[in-house]
Amino acid sequence: MNIRVGSGYDVHRLIEGRPLVLGGVTIPHPKGLDGHSDADVLCHAIADSLLGALGEPDIGHHFPPGDPTIKGISSLKILEHVAGLIAARNATIGNVDATLVAEAPKILPHTAAMKANIAAALSIDASQVGIKATTNETLGFPGREEGMCALASACLTLP
Repeated sequence: MNIRVGSGYDVHRLIEGRPLVLGGVTIPHPKGLDGHSDADVLCHAIADSLLGALGEPDIGHHFPPGDPTIKGISSLKILEHVAGLIAARNATIGNVDATLVAEAPKILPHTAAMKANIAAALSIDASQVGIKATTNETLGFPGREEGMCALASACLTLP
């Protein structure tokens, strides 16, 4: 057995006029994340961590930001694509763990739904998905509520 670990990071600006989607959940908030897709930083960081563990290029390679055919794509679809790459290599996901960095909104009320969405997209159990949130103590762009970022790690087993 070959156990592989990957890490991922993503960041998006907060702007008015867009819904805030995190972990596939639309959360009430005055601003949303700007991006070519739904800009779900949580799913993007998880996708990159899984792709890294698999030895694949990042999500920008698989889903180029200028591609008009994927404009507005749900990031859960990105995770489904990554799950397909993992299955094609006969690999299995041990777990994914992610941390969202944002001053607001409160994430805890939404984590169960996020875990369920992410697990369904990856065809794993919700117990294999960890989601945490922290503030940046009002420092930097997350602290000024100019954007959000997420970090993730993943563990895969390959044959």
